Parts: sequence; C-alpha cells; structure tokens
Amino acid sequence: KNPFGSAVKAYPFNFDAPERLAASLKGVSVLYNTYWVRFNHASFSHQSAVENTLTLFKAAKEAGAERIVHVSITNPSEDSPLEYFNGKARLERALRELGLSYAILRPTVLFGKEDILINNIAWMLRKFPFFGVFGDGAYRLQPIYVDDLAKLAVEQGKNRENVIINAIGPETFGYRELVEMIGAAIGASRPIISLPPALGYLAGSLVGKVVGDVLITREEIKGLMADLLYVDAPPAGATRLSDWARQNAHWLGSRYASELARRKDRRRAYGSSKI
Repeated sequence: KNPFGSAVKAYPFNFDAPERLAASLKGVSVLYNTYWVRFNHASFSHQSAVENTLTLFKAAKEAGAERIVHVSITNPSEDSPLEYFNGKARLERALRELGLSYAILRPTVLFGKEDILINNIAWMLRKFPFFGVFGDGAYRLQPIYVDDLAKLAVEQGKNRENVIINAIGPETFGYRELVEMIGAAIGASRPIISLPPALGYLAGSLVGKVVGDVLITREEIKGLMADLLYVDAPPAGATRLSDWARQNAHWLGSRYASELARRKDRRRAYGSSKI
C-alpha cells in the first residue's frame, strides 16, 4: 500500500522489464534516486543493486528525464575492497557518463525518526550494561539529518549544473564520542569497552540473531575503522545530532529498528517493533 495515498503515485521498479520501467518514468523531469542495499543477503546484493541502478539510469534517460539527483556515499572508490564503496563509485562514474544533468550527494550517516544506526546504538545502550566499540573508537562520522538531506536533494533538483556534494552534517564525532553523546542524551550512559574488531563483530552477530536482523557486517566495521565516513568539507546540513538526540530522547532507542523486517513488511516494521 502507498502510505502517501493519492498525493504520490507509486510504481514497481520493474528492473526485469526496462521498457515498463521507462514507461513509468515518462513525464518525469528529475529522478531522485535513493535505491541501494546496506549489505549482501540471500535475497539481495550490492552487485544486483548496481545492476538495477544502471537499469534505472538508462530507463530515466530513455523516458526523457532531464536530471538525476543520486544519493551516494562519502569516499567512494572503484579501487576499494569494500563492495559498498566500490559499487557506489561505479554508479557515480556511470551517471557522469550517462549524458544527463546530475547532482551526486554523498552523505555519511543519516539520522531522523526512522533511521537505523543511531536508533540502534540508543537501543543497545538502553538494553545492555556496557557498550563495545571496535578498536579505539576514534574513527569519525559526520551524521546528517534526513530532512536536511531531503531539502538539499530538492534544491539540487531545481538546478541543472553537474555537481558532487559531500552531504554531511555540522558535527563530527569519533565513534566512541558519538556513543557517549547518545547515552548522555537518553539518560543511559554506559561504560564503553574497546574490543578487537573480530570480537566486536561476533558480539554484533549474536545480537543480530536474537533480533532476527543483521546488526553489523564485517565490511561496515572496516569502512568505519578506515575513516570512510569522514571528509574534510563544509557541512551541507544545519541540524545538529546532539540537539536532535536530546529533543527526541523520550523515544530514541525504545524500539529496535530492523533492516530485514523493513524489507519484508515495511508498514509493520516501522510501526510495531516491540523488541
């Protein structure tokens, strides 16, 4: 079901039927692309996400779209051993070579009412007597508020200049510092323990099995620890995570946000998780 009712008309992606996909894009002047997958799974993969996005780009061009606003990631590289980052880089190159006007937005971590990472850090702080970080926890993140990213995307949809923007928020946190801030904001400060990455992954896998989800992946740990979620650039968003966390402390982390549950039944997962 379409949660927006008659205000927004929803179509299936039809990646396996490009002609129908192109037909559904007829009359579209700007395509805003947020499609991607967080990790490899039995029912989806980074490689299929790359192939599907290439199909989407070609369909948009065939349909007569003038511009594509594409959400990527900071520090993409086709030389990266991490599929998330090299897949995003391949798509950026394909978009640059497509022949349409484009804006590429490169966020790090998103936060907002329906985010996963920030919420689940808060959930674990509420549930457990301590919190483990991978290594020293000094690697950095620059979270951006989802509404700020949406505003930036809409603004870029009005332009026709080809641009690449590091879509980062106004605050930079070390990962340990981020956890400390969230704990203080929700009134659940916990001792923070440095763990070897392999042990941290094992602990995350065990929690994932309990909640029926993928809490963290090896690739995500490597990307974090390689400082790939940090860039030396001016902020593109104005909302501070530290302020937002305090303002929303009454509900932040009260429920676990499941990536897999959202893929199976989005309406139920967004509204009824009670883990």
